[in-house]
Amino acid sequence: MKTLVLIPSRLSATRLPRKPLLKINNLSIISHVFKKAKEAKIGDVVVATEDQEILDDVENNGGQAILTSKNHQTGTDRIYEAFKKLKKNDVDLIMNLQGDEPGINIMDIINLNKKMISFKSEIGTLASKIEDKKIFENKNVVKVTTKDFLNKKKFPEASSFSRTTKNKVNIYRHIGIYCYSVQALEKFVKFKQSENELKHKLEQLRALDNDIKINVALANSSSIGVDTQEDYLALKKIMEYKY
Repeated sequence: MKTLVLIPSRLSATRLPRKPLLKINNLSIISHVFKKAKEAKIGDVVVATEDQEILDDVENNGGQAILTSKNHQTGTDRIYEAFKKLKKNDVDLIMNLQGDEPGINIMDIINLNKKMISFKSEIGTLASKIEDKKIFENKNVVKVTTKDFLNKKKFPEASSFSRTTKNKVNIYRHIGIYCYSVQALEKFVKFKQSENELKHKLEQLRALDNDIKINVALANSSSIGVDTQEDYLALKKIMEYKY
């Protein structure tokens, strides 16, 4: 089976403007993510963006990018447009990587791709164990509840996604990476945004509300997503020390 990796990215983030172009070790965040995706070697990698500046940055750093519409409501709609524009008719799976997680573990990308192939799933995503109890109440950290407990071998279905929860059974920290079968992605984008999705601001609820199953693989670690200036400075410190 053939996988295409698409990375949606835009400059107009409200909490941290222009974050894809912020630099760590003299390389932009979006180009770090592109580089990680290429190192996973699971398929071609393309950044899908509405901004010429992002496209130029990615291409100047040896990557591939494509311009998409400015009118998308979600990142998934953006990657679907990019997929259609690229005309890659031999692709079976589409991996949607977040453009603001330059610390993503390459082995987690590879593992999710393998699980999708072996379990023949519609949609797959990642989650990690919750070590800090404060996360249960933190609305900025999305949680996923699975129908069975999570370990390296399993790929259980998600029963719900939430921002806060009192439930503590089979609940994990969600990592916002998705892998879709082409058929599931085509179904997903045709559905209107669901009430649940709009209420909780979680687009994955659109899939569950329309009976599209989402399976969950256990990640090695929780990568730090860059949403605020504090996130950026914390990740910058870690990555500059590491490399």
